[in-house]
Parts: sequence; C-alpha cells; structure tokens
Amino acid sequence: MAQFWLQIGLIGLGAGTCSALLFASALSGSMLSLVLFSLAPLPIMIAALGWSHWAGLAAAVVAAIAAALAISPFYFVSFLLTIGLPAWWLGYLALLARPAGADGELEWYPSGRLVLWAAMSGAVIIMAGLSQLGSGEATIRDTLRSIFEQILRAQQHILAGEPLTVRGVADPDRLIDILVMLVPLVAAMISTLTQLLNLWLAARIVKVSGRLRRPWPDLSAIRFPPAAPIALAAALAGSFLPGSLGLAASLPAASLLIAYAALGFAVLHGITRHSQSRAIVLVGVYTAVALLLWPLLLMTLLGLVDSALDLRARVAATRGPPSPFA
Repeated sequence: MAQFWLQIGLIGLGAGTCSALLFASALSGSMLSLVLFSLAPLPIMIAALGWSHWAGLAAAVVAAIAAALAISPFYFVSFLLTIGLPAWWLGYLALLARPAGADGELEWYPSGRLVLWAAMSGAVIIMAGLSQLGSGEATIRDTLRSIFEQILRAQQHILAGEPLTVRGVADPDRLIDILVMLVPLVAAMISTLTQLLNLWLAARIVKVSGRLRRPWPDLSAIRFPPAAPIALAAALAGSFLPGSLGLAASLPAASLLIAYAALGFAVLHGITRHSQSRAIVLVGVYTAVALLLWPLLLMTLLGLVDSALDLRARVAATRGPPSPFA
C-alpha cells in the first residue's frame, strides 16, 4: 500500500509539474504558447487514465500549487476550477465501470456521457473565467467591451491614424458589439473541443503504453442519453432570458452544440462504414470543417437528426449484415 501511494505521489508530482509548465507558457503571448496552454489538462488526464484517478487528482493539486507559487496565489483556485478538476473528473469517469455479468465482464461509463461531461466542463470553465471579469452580465460585457476597444485602439495606433477597418467593417462600435456577444459562446465551444481532444489524446497515449484498462470504445457508436436533447432545448430557451441568467444558459447551449457536432461525426463514421467512397467522404468533410468552419453546423444538425430518428440504425437496416471483410 505504501508503494502504491508513493507511486501515485511521484506520478502526480511529474504530471502536475508538466501541466503547470504548459499552463505558464501562455504568459509568453506567442501563438505556440496558446497551443501549449490548451494541452495543460493532458498530463493530468494521462495520470488519471494510466494510473488512477488519485494520481490525476494529485497532479491537479500539484499543478495548482506550482502555478500559485510561480505566478500568483490567485492561480491556485483558478487553475483547479478551469483545468485541474475538469481534467481529473473526465479521467475519473472514463475509468468508471460496474459488473455486467457473472463472468466478470464490466460495463464501462458510456462514451456519449463523457462527451456531454466534456461539454459541461467546457461551459463551467468559461463561466469561471467570465466571473473574474465581473459579478453580473452587464459588468462582464462592459469589461469585454473595454478589452476589445483597447485592442482596436492599438490597431488603429499601428495604422498611424488611418480609418479603422477590420475585414471590411468600418464601424468599430458595431464590430465590438458583435464580439461582446459572440466571444463567450465561441470560447465555450473551443473549451469543449479542447476537453474532448485532450481526453482522446490522453487515452491514445495511455493505450499505446499498454496501461489503458478500459477497452477502446467504438466511437462511431456513441449515443447520448434521452435527456440530452431536453437539456439542449432548455439551455437554448434559457439563453434568451435577460441578464446573467441568459448569459449563464448560453454557455452550456454553445457547448452542447459542439457535443452534438461530435455526435454528428460519429454518425458520419457509422453510416459510411461499409461505403466504398467512405475515405473520400470523410476526408472531404473534415477538410471542409477545418477550412470553412460553417460545415460544423451541418454536423451538429446531423447529430440532432440522429438523436431523433436513429439514422445509423435505419442505414444499417437497409444494408443488411456487414461484410466480414469491412
């Protein structure tokens, strides 16, 4: 037992230090630092998936302490809320299992629920970040407006007094209004996507190392629980409320839309599994999403339609049993 806790402590120390370094890289302000910063949850997830959730929790606490000592005491709570605890929680849920039969088989925590938890984590992370800008919706938006005004003034100063235009937008006030409205939603979407990518990458790394206890799931078979569409509908409806309630509801609404986009990709993989043009379709869709972004809305719609009509089951029924060579 003592050896186990010693190993947990050493793994937590190493993973937490790596996570803190990735977190602190954001201070440099370079584009590469943003990529490194987005990977800050990765060491914590690797520790949780490869050893135990206790190692992941130790890594989260070590990283928070390191961030507090190296930067500011404020970052202890900030790191735990926005990176440490969400990463640990996803790692903990991923290894959750219960007996499924007399022969010792295990039923692992459903992958679809992990996607939804990643969405909720993404919304909570941005909510925690916005709370540092003010105590109410009006204060938060005023602070965001001030930040964007400073950025645009700096650009105008660089242009040596030339009329301020950003991609054809000549009215900076209108542009700032759009940014204040959209940036929290986009941030929640990016945060959700970051959680999902880090969880997938951590599981892949641990699987290659041979330490992943959970069998690799069939990602094309991911499904959401029946309550998920209700939660999305409630969040979308709540986003129209005035004030802080509307802002608070809009964040999970944006995160859940990304979750349904992930479900849409799972549906696409499922319905093209036995198609001869599968590679062309998948490469085309992924390329379009990467270059244009708006096709992501189509993937969200595909996920929503599958939740209502079960497209994968309908397509499978029309094709009959799969080929043994597929």
